[in-house]
Amino acid sequence: MSPTRRGLSLNTQPFSWAPKVFFFLIVSTCACNAIETLTNEWSLRIDTLSDTCPAIAQDGTVYFGAFNGRLWAVRPNGSRKWIFRADLEIKSSPAVGLDGTIYFGSRDRKLYALRPNGRQKWQFLTRGWVDSSPALANDGTICFGSWDKTFYSISPDGQERWHFPTAGPIVSSPAISGNGTIYFGSHDNKFYALQPDGLKKWEYSTEGPIISSPALNQAEGVYFTSVDGCCYALSFDGALRWRLPTGGVTESSPIIGPDGTIYIAVNKALWALTPEGHPKWKRAVEDLIHPTPVILADSTVCLDTGLGVIINIGVGPDNFLNWNYVGVGRGPPAVSATGALYVFNFTQFISVQSHVPLAHSPWPKFRGNPRNTGNVADLLP
Repeated sequence: MSPTRRGLSLNTQPFSWAPKVFFFLIVSTCACNAIETLTNEWSLRIDTLSDTCPAIAQDGTVYFGAFNGRLWAVRPNGSRKWIFRADLEIKSSPAVGLDGTIYFGSRDRKLYALRPNGRQKWQFLTRGWVDSSPALANDGTICFGSWDKTFYSISPDGQERWHFPTAGPIVSSPAISGNGTIYFGSHDNKFYALQPDGLKKWEYSTEGPIISSPALNQAEGVYFTSVDGCCYALSFDGALRWRLPTGGVTESSPIIGPDGTIYIAVNKALWALTPEGHPKWKRAVEDLIHPTPVILADSTVCLDTGLGVIINIGVGPDNFLNWNYVGVGRGPPAVSATGALYVFNFTQFISVQSHVPLAHSPWPKFRGNPRNTGNVADLLP
């Protein structure tokens, strides 16, 4: 059954701090108000944890990494296709090229390239953990950062094209604009813009490490957060458009709605900002929001409440609660073309059917698009 789009307005105010409302009370007191509790279509036991964002290939195959060093390939019906074994944990979310090649990093200090059948094409060794998720340029170049304080550009055949040193580890996953400019943050408190050849275009200094990943709006600029507790909007020439103190310190990254609204997870609340940086509203939840939220085609937002529950809310002035799903772990959800949400339930990988696909917006999810390429050229048409 398609989830209802009716609900009850809860715990949402104009931009002022609201009392904390625990979600278990919301569910128990509002069960009579057509708030649907979704159930999973299928679940796949993986016997470990994961906080990666699954990537969805053009044939519907879903790829994700796990803490035991396994990269999984799963068919849309929930059956296992294959497993590839890296040597250590995988925190880097995979990206899928147009030819079906899967790219991901591991804490064994390597970036891997796998064929669609699960066989390794090549591996590239760095000198530190690779937690940064790779971005794929239009010419097939793979870009990513490492804990060795270096940002790398790798050719499709696995050869280094160039590298760019910073003064701190790089866990921020890069984003690539329409002209090929590469954007990412570093633990050295700086946000960088590099040309496709690796030359620095500009850098912008903040007061804290940048561990989140940037979101791009080709009509506006680039958005990111820093653990200095601020959200930043820069123009594409590196000039500051606005800076909003939020107090947020999690690694959750900004996303952008169809109307240009920016959504950011600020500790225990979701904030909505105008493109000019003015707060519109906030919704409090129970605990820190680590996963990046996702925007669906009906302009609703799915977010983790911090205590194993994902909720879907409207983004109008009432913030209606539409549905919830109980039993999720840490990891940004992925959304298929049929509206299936792929999430983790601690030691299981789960498909939850919302029947609403991903939003057509400048940056609706972590890594921007279902294939996780971090490239605006690959956004939904």
